[in-house]
Amino acid sequence: MNLANKLTMIRIFLVPVFLIFIAVKNIPYGTFIATFIFIIASLTDQLDGYIARSRNQVTTFGKFMDPLADKLLVTAALISLVELQVVPAWATVVIIAREFAVSGLRTIAAAEGKVIAASMWGKVKTVTQIAAIIALLLQLNIGSSKYLMSLVGSSEIFKEIIVHGPRVILLLAVIMTIVSGYDYFKKNIKIINPNK
Repeated sequence: MNLANKLTMIRIFLVPVFLIFIAVKNIPYGTFIATFIFIIASLTDQLDGYIARSRNQVTTFGKFMDPLADKLLVTAALISLVELQVVPAWATVVIIAREFAVSGLRTIAAAEGKVIAASMWGKVKTVTQIAAIIALLLQLNIGSSKYLMSLVGSSEIFKEIIVHGPRVILLLAVIMTIVSGYDYFKKNIKIINPNK
């Protein structure tokens, strides 16, 4: 297993660690630690792709596991944030439904001996989803910390950014999720319908 694939596996391993810190209530600074873990896991996504391409180590395993690792990380975070009433359930349902649909498409392709690699729109989708989750986690941390709230002070601009900024990024992530899903199916329609 090459270095890029090892980083992908580390990202998968970090998912349950993230869940422990975000979900267990009695852990001191749990949400702060969970946010840090999520950021580290997200960075491995960028790093493993760069390493695989720069070292010419792109593998079938990596093409399959890298998107799966992203889905696990994003899904775990979104469901946790729905539980914490930070993310609306409808946004999470749209994102997860798209992931199931594209995973189904990949499964059909794999049965025919084909591998559907991540597209540009898929990468944009992943970046916007991760950015939205990080913004929402930071919002959660600031809102739960009297010290951080005191730093914001009476600045209305900062308050508006903290309250509305993460929601705007989340909306963009949902739009990119729909666009990338459409793009995958449009480009790979022959897998489902060979007559097209």
